[in-house]
Amino acid sequence: MGFVPPPLLRIRLSLALLRATALELAILAGHLLLYPSGITSERHGPTGPGTARSADTSGHPGTSVLPVQEQSHPPVVLLHGFIDNRSVFVLLRRSLARNGWRHIESLNYSPLTCDIRTAAELLGRHIDEICARTGHHEVDIVGHSLGGLIARYYVQRLGGDRRVRVLVTLGTPHSGTDVAPLASAHPIVRQIRPGSAVLEEMRLPAPGCRTRFVSFWSDLDQLMIPLESACIDHPDLLVRNVHVSGIGHLALPVHPAVAASIREALEASESEALTSGVVSVA
Repeated sequence: MGFVPPPLLRIRLSLALLRATALELAILAGHLLLYPSGITSERHGPTGPGTARSADTSGHPGTSVLPVQEQSHPPVVLLHGFIDNRSVFVLLRRSLARNGWRHIESLNYSPLTCDIRTAAELLGRHIDEICARTGHHEVDIVGHSLGGLIARYYVQRLGGDRRVRVLVTLGTPHSGTDVAPLASAHPIVRQIRPGSAVLEEMRLPAPGCRTRFVSFWSDLDQLMIPLESACIDHPDLLVRNVHVSGIGHLALPVHPAVAASIREALEASESEALTSGVVSVA
């Protein structure tokens, strides 16, 4: 590609931001319509390929699913972001189910959650229940925004690497974000500020951590300040940071190009997990 004059480059960037913002608003409007459907936990019976079941972190089990020997993938646990619920994963669930994942669980944690550590402990108990119920020894997790941070704390600080094979995070503030300073009145928002005690705990050594991490970060994510805060940088972790170009924060769990990359990440070998990646949706 040849030299692009700075004024033209600024115009291109402005147009890309406008497109991403329009998409974010459209997704937000659609999500607000779906939000009531995700307040309670879903329950599904074993209806064959594509079976998916949800529960919340209160630990209420639902109906049984396909026997472990009939499943080619570990269960996938989907964990939403701050003041959200499982409805954000409607399209991702459908994408996984259509491509061979037979056991998908969307967990709801309370919007009143005020501590990442407490939420991570609840997540751990629920994952133990999933493993006991399904016969699997491990699960994969996809966490959007705060959900990714809760899952990472569980893996790194609570021994969750014995249960989590792959952790995929979408727009998660691994290094903290400075967005919306007025929201710092909420305790959990203070925990995702750079330098918080929780984030400093995740900078501590994690020798022998067995979980593979794949972190998707977007160059148009207006909730990540700076943008690179959604990347994982830790010497003891097996990490693949994936740069997503052309969409914002809300689009990460719903865009088909990202969904395809998530499926690839869940099927990748350990050596492939160590490489970087780029997803362009422009």
